[in-house]
Amino acid sequence: MVDQKLLVEEVKKIVSQEDVKYVIGYKKGTYGFAISPAFAYSPEYVDKFIFNPLCKKNLAVYPILEEKLPLKKGEKADTRKIGVIVKGCDSRALNQIIQEKGQKRENLVIIGIPCTGVIDQKKIISKFPNVTDYTDIEEKNGNYKISINGEVHNIPKEELLADFCTSCVAPNPVIYDILIGDEVEPWEPQEHNNLKELNEKTIEEKWAYWEEHFQRCIRCYACREACPLCYCKECMADMLTPQWIRRSVNLSENTAWNIMRAYHLAGRCVGCGECESVCPVNIPLMELNKQIENDVKEMFNYTAGMDVDEKPLFGMFRPDDPEEFIL
Repeated sequence: MVDQKLLVEEVKKIVSQEDVKYVIGYKKGTYGFAISPAFAYSPEYVDKFIFNPLCKKNLAVYPILEEKLPLKKGEKADTRKIGVIVKGCDSRALNQIIQEKGQKRENLVIIGIPCTGVIDQKKIISKFPNVTDYTDIEEKNGNYKISINGEVHNIPKEELLADFCTSCVAPNPVIYDILIGDEVEPWEPQEHNNLKELNEKTIEEKWAYWEEHFQRCIRCYACREACPLCYCKECMADMLTPQWIRRSVNLSENTAWNIMRAYHLAGRCVGCGECESVCPVNIPLMELNKQIENDVKEMFNYTAGMDVDEKPLFGMFRPDDPEEFIL
């Protein structure tokens, strides 16, 4: 567990610096097990900052989202640095964005926190469906200690752990200016849940599987909004000239959208699972992403977001890259 006092002290120092605009972290939500992003523009607000196994949200998405807003007439851009708290997968997302020139490294103050895995909100809400007051959670001896209405529940970690955490390749931040707490011992990444079984299916069976899921898609684009690597100024899904996909909500267009987005993330997805977490109809989007990630690893020996000095996968050429797939 992270020392909350140390976290608050370090973030206060950062937000007090004249060259820092604000720091993005986590605070208690207003309902049940929810956690909210927090923006500290002054040291006083930092007292609300927390970090626990419920802090799943990938905050790497916010520096771009917040700074992309239009300026008021006559207003000049505030070019001070932005501080952001990151776990392992979050730091990989920032690395990838920096590689792609989406952000400049010198414009960020990165506060790294080693991660032992986060809780799947859908799993914990399913287990405790009627909790309305905010509930703090502590990880201890392989269990999550949860106090609800004065009653303490010790739940085995594997029952609530987010599935994508088991396949994490970097629980410790790979890039940071300040590290809060000691690095954790990395675990052996497991194959993503259901992927092996899915790969054993025939082409027809795979199509039937994805057809079942894609026909539920309501094209809310929550996956796009939550993803730290979906930061294009204009998404292809919104283009009208040319129109790549229609606005209709049907199986054909839903399939086009989901496959287009999955391939857009090829060699870029860091496995944070935000897309699947926010999907209101529970489409297993990480199965698509993880399959492509495995293919990229096998063909190019490349893992997204691990090295800020490395060029993006499709932004470099290697003479020994495989060419068997080129017709």
